[in-house]
Amino acid sequence: MPIPIHGPKPKILIPEKVSPDGLALLRENFEVDEKKGLSPEELKNIIGDYEALIVRSETKVTAELLQAAKKLKVVARAGVGVDNVDVKTATSLGVIVVNSPSGNINAAAEHTIALLMAVARNVGDACASIKNGKWERGRLVGVEAKGKTLAIVGLGKVGLTVARIANGLGMRLIAYDPYANHSLAAAASVTLKDSLAELLKDADFLTLHTPLIASTKGMISKAELETMKPTARILNVARGGMIDEDALVEALNEGKIAGAGIDVFTSEPPEAESSASRLIAHPKVVATPHLGASTKEAQENVSIDVCEQVVSILSGELPRSAVNAPIILPEEYRTLQPFVTLVEKMGSLYTQHYSSRVNAKHFRTTFDIIYEGALTNLNTTKPLFAALVKGLLTPITSSDGLNINIVNAELLAKERGILINEQRSRENVEDKPYSSFITLRARASRSQSHARSDLSRSNSPSAARTLKQEQPEEDQVIQGFVSGNKPFISRLDRFKGEFIPRGTLLICRNFDSCGKIGFVGSLLGKAGVNIKFMSVAPLHDDHETAEGDGQSDEALMILGVDKQVGEDVMKGLIGPEGVLEASVVTL
Repeated sequence: MPIPIHGPKPKILIPEKVSPDGLALLRENFEVDEKKGLSPEELKNIIGDYEALIVRSETKVTAELLQAAKKLKVVARAGVGVDNVDVKTATSLGVIVVNSPSGNINAAAEHTIALLMAVARNVGDACASIKNGKWERGRLVGVEAKGKTLAIVGLGKVGLTVARIANGLGMRLIAYDPYANHSLAAAASVTLKDSLAELLKDADFLTLHTPLIASTKGMISKAELETMKPTARILNVARGGMIDEDALVEALNEGKIAGAGIDVFTSEPPEAESSASRLIAHPKVVATPHLGASTKEAQENVSIDVCEQVVSILSGELPRSAVNAPIILPEEYRTLQPFVTLVEKMGSLYTQHYSSRVNAKHFRTTFDIIYEGALTNLNTTKPLFAALVKGLLTPITSSDGLNINIVNAELLAKERGILINEQRSRENVEDKPYSSFITLRARASRSQSHARSDLSRSNSPSAARTLKQEQPEEDQVIQGFVSGNKPFISRLDRFKGEFIPRGTLLICRNFDSCGKIGFVGSLLGKAGVNIKFMSVAPLHDDHETAEGDGQSDEALMILGVDKQVGEDVMKGLIGPEGVLEASVVTL
């Protein structure tokens, strides 16, 4: 179920056809604009107003368009391939790209079989011939599918579906796919081959079912065609560009290949005098205009699928089929969701608190985030990593308009020199009022930490003197947990004390002596700042027994206030009668 939307409804732009049922899903919570026939320039001029863009294959989602889409959170492709979307640029901008990899599986598989039968029985040529008043039974003798070898390149969902249908036709099935599931292949009666070359020489019919990537572009070219039987026929309902169209035309002309059934081309629609147009015009080719997913059922399935994902993303949930984000199981995300909020708050608290403190330790860029308890059993903590990056960067990059999320968090952290080391601790939290516990530890640098560790292991007096003289900075620590789906901070720096990280907080470090709370309260009252809640955090166990450090009588005062605290008030708080340090954070 979508999370309720507050404030103005997010806007969704749909420049191509989407099913009525899909549109109905969107219109429940969002403002939907259907604007078909837009030119690239017209689309660029209006895209800045929209949070989501739903396309099929005609709209080109270029880097230029994405750069202009300042509010865009998701591009949804109603289909399998995302060739028309600049996924790399979308990722760098934090735009989630989703597709519908399963909605048209059956349609694509059936169209493959349709072309196989059409090529085998010369259906296209025979149809044109009889419509021209001819009766050429002798010239149009075909071949049967039964007993022939169907060679499948790419044994994914579509490839397996084709195999199951072809098995029913009595065909022998072989396939090449280095990533194939061997048990699924065996269940579909498919024999896996070790190489493409081994596959090609045995093929009576060759069908391609792989994505168009660098390793598959032009994979069937002149050299490959020359290794095939002259009676072989080629099918492609996947992506144009995997077959060298000029080489295929040449092989058909020279009788090295018997025929082809092609649904996809390097240029769509084909340009005049192009390789694609020459292939389409060839008498031994049955050609269709990219109809693999063009069934009423498939169009309905993919439309509903991507519309459901758009609803999820704009409601703050995770998509099922993001091509530029890790797959996270729904049950795991439900477990992670409250901790995502906690970790983002911890990161934001760190940046605001430490970057604003006067005469304090500098903001750091090397972090350990340590998970304890139930979180250690999850397959992925990617959403927590992304939440931390978002929390750390948002207070200092909000003016940049960055959309920081699970898609681009790792890239943005790297660009800004932030190193995050995720760790899982097996500490027992069964006696605690929470199932999981998270520690964020900021280190001055790796070199300093290692130097301190090396020195501390030495027993020599000179090493001890060096350690004391260097006085390496302590790690900055924030700890938290979730209880009743609410995030709590339980430690901030050297101080322990539970508070909910929300709203505007005034954080004061002071000597733990009489009158400090009254002094702060009085000064805030005079400034018209109301205190909503207050928590006092004493020193953490690691520090409260320290001797001679001049810090054992300190405490932290966390006050929730109803408005921002002015600079003059902040200055007035610090002094002999007041506090040692003060910072304001907004969470």
